[in-house]
Amino acid sequence: MDMRKLVGQNFARLRREKGLTQEQVEERSGFSQQYLSGLERGHRNPTVVTLFELAQALGVSHIDLVRPPTE
Repeated sequence: MDMRKLVGQNFARLRREKGLTQEQVEERSGFSQQYLSGLERGHRNPTVVTLFELAQALGVSHIDLVRPPTE
């Protein structure tokens, strides 16, 4: 499994579940909308620190960003 795609899919799903736009997450996290878009498309390779900061911006655990989907 490609971890970049997994993180991107989880991030996009969690962001939508929270009712947030990429622009709102940009305001909360300091990461640009362009970065967040690339992340959601699996084109970014976030560091552990970035995962933690993005999780805080979404109000979720950083584990939620790397958790595989349940079958």
